[in-house]
Amino acid sequence: MITPRIAQTRDAVAAHYDELDPFYREIWGEHVHHGFWITGRETPREATDALVDHVAEQLALVPGMQVIDIGCGYGAAARRIGARHGVAVTGVTVSAVQAAHAPGIARHMDWLGNDFPDAAFAAAYAIESSEHMVDKQRFFDEARRTLCPGGRLVVCAWLARDAPSAWEVRHLLEPICREGRLPSMGDEADYRRLAEQAGFRVRIMEDISREVRRTWTICARRIAARLITDRRYVRFLVNARARNRIFLLTLVRLIAAYRTGAMRYCVLVLEVP
Repeated sequence: MITPRIAQTRDAVAAHYDELDPFYREIWGEHVHHGFWITGRETPREATDALVDHVAEQLALVPGMQVIDIGCGYGAAARRIGARHGVAVTGVTVSAVQAAHAPGIARHMDWLGNDFPDAAFAAAYAIESSEHMVDKQRFFDEARRTLCPGGRLVVCAWLARDAPSAWEVRHLLEPICREGRLPSMGDEADYRRLAEQAGFRVRIMEDISREVRRTWTICARRIAARLITDRRYVRFLVNARARNRIFLLTLVRLIAAYRTGAMRYCVLVLEVP
């Protein structure tokens, strides 16, 4: 596991999303996750929907299922999956601001301290939220505890490449963790080990880095345009009290990490035996 020099807490993760809320929604929209370009011709909105649809396909959903969205953001994925598949989706998020944007779906709750009963759900998914978990083993353990036998968990995760170089760790991966409020970043072997220790069987490990990486170049272009046309963005960047303004630099690191292969984007499909 790669860990940042400055420990990142649950409160730091919540503050990140609360403070950057208007910028996330204006720059990227209601989906707080990567797009998935299957043909390469999709619009950004079509690409973000495509990632949700890919997750839903791997969950093998049946109408009437109870599903949990771990780290649900603004609830966009939960709404789409619920409407298209006839399932009931509950979401959890540590961001009070995000929860307020998803009434009827999101509960303002830390997944690591959730109060759901055992075997409460038939399926679960976590789209780019496991990275923000302080205790990743507990993340998997709680998913296993709250899933029924035969239930599936789909995890979309930012992962480090196998055996990254010292330069990649120092200049890309460790700063991405520190500036992006990731308590740690694992690699494929870490996630396999944690999932199996929790009692899951790994069905699929899919690397879709090439299909998602353009997300950040699109974001960079949109932010550059906003810096020219919207003074709020400039004021935020020069505001010394804005703790998360450093994420603009992280965006540049993410582009480089994908292009060098230092960071991967993987979809894990796990099953309760």
